[in-house]
Amino acid sequence: MEEWGEWVRKTLLLDVPHRQVVLTIPKTLRVFFKYRRRLLGELSRAAVKTLMVYLEALAGEPLVPGIIVAVQTFGDRINFHPHLHLLVTEGGIDRAGIFHRLPHLDDARLAEIFAREVLRLLVDRGLLSPEWAERILSWRHTGFNVHSRVRARTKTEAERVGKYMVRPIFALERLAFLDLEGKVGYRHGPDGAELERMDYLELIARVTSHIPDKGQVMVRYYRLYANAHRGKVRKANRVPVLLGMIEEEPKPITSKGWAEMIRKVYEVDPMICPRCGGRMKVVAFLTEPEVVDRIIRHLELTFAAAKPPPAQAFEQVALTAAEESGDYD
Repeated sequence: MEEWGEWVRKTLLLDVPHRQVVLTIPKTLRVFFKYRRRLLGELSRAAVKTLMVYLEALAGEPLVPGIIVAVQTFGDRINFHPHLHLLVTEGGIDRAGIFHRLPHLDDARLAEIFAREVLRLLVDRGLLSPEWAERILSWRHTGFNVHSRVRARTKTEAERVGKYMVRPIFALERLAFLDLEGKVGYRHGPDGAELERMDYLELIARVTSHIPDKGQVMVRYYRLYANAHRGKVRKANRVPVLLGMIEEEPKPITSKGWAEMIRKVYEVDPMICPRCGGRMKVVAFLTEPEVVDRIIRHLELTFAAAKPPPAQAFEQVALTAAEESGDYD
């Protein structure tokens, strides 16, 4: 880990601020990634696409960031909890090679885009029906979450974040043998305040469930940090340092940017009139609740939440996935 962190800092990272972005998926969908480990690589690509779509909408033009993705399959209790840790440059370079620093990330928007990318992936693989995907998206809390509050202003700070991203599955100092009970104890939670007791076979099962498949890559490099990009830089005998940087204050995404984001994520152009097919334009944004409520009452519109799915529905999905793989918990 020390050697990897030093290599990242000295030879890979650009001298720009970075941010750690953590993306998680709902518990109900984890079973697919447990029995089909190749999906973890596609999950990484879905996360990268999410960031690319968001940055383009934020900047109003395509930007190329540097991204390192660490796939983690474990939770605090050594349980199976697939999620992604990303070390991302705060912004990216445009076609002219200028770095645009965009320090603001909207976690809620990123989570929405990420949810649609992941659900589209599962639907395309035949693991989830389109109807179930839309039902999940209709829930108030879909279970998809993005956290991007950890910032690294220097290469040294980014190195520390990177080491955390590739940390081991569990800590030996939190492991203890409970002589009187004949069980193993593992401390988790803040400062190891909680102790979970388990049979030693349970501990072995949890640890071995995180062993990657043969040839599976758990740390991936994309865009400016991809091997292909760095190879082109070396071949062209260029110095891999950005020549210029533009500092940009956080600003609202333009209507054109939001429309483009919706088109890419939802695969529908929101600027096309559903009645005549003509091209529309944004006249104004209404954000005051009183005005919106008045319009809704005038148009006599009503909204009804979709009926939530039965609890046993995803149990059947999980059982089907396990039967297809011939493996059970």
